[in-house]
Amino acid sequence: MDRSIIEAILPSDLLIYFDITDFKEEHDKKADRKILVIDLTEKNEIRVDGCTFEEYETKDFYLPKRVQDFPLRGHPVYLCFNRRRWRHKIEKNKVISNDYSFIAEGSKLTKELSDFLKYGGDDPRRYRW
Repeated sequence: MDRSIIEAILPSDLLIYFDITDFKEEHDKKADRKILVIDLTEKNEIRVDGCTFEEYETKDFYLPKRVQDFPLRGHPVYLCFNRRRWRHKIEKNKVISNDYSFIAEGSKLTKELSDFLKYGGDDPRRYRW
């Protein structure tokens, strides 16, 4: 799939932080319908102030987090995030991870979808001239 098409359907700037690792159709048995799932894996970049690869090493991933985004052609779309965690090379119990603001606080929706639902599409922040 063309990267520009994928960028157009994903939340803004998402591909700065994540790589698309899979795109698949699944069947939601409960609702008896097709859903689209985009798997995203965090790039191996530490974005925490004052932390470097000299001090930290990537060890593993958190459990994947599935977040609902805007539907496409009537099909629900889910973004499945695989986020990295880094462990301090000397102090093994010290673990850090990057923070992302595109997930709406306290929900499982992207911030853009949450704002759309909250303001009914009339959010003035969406229309910048």
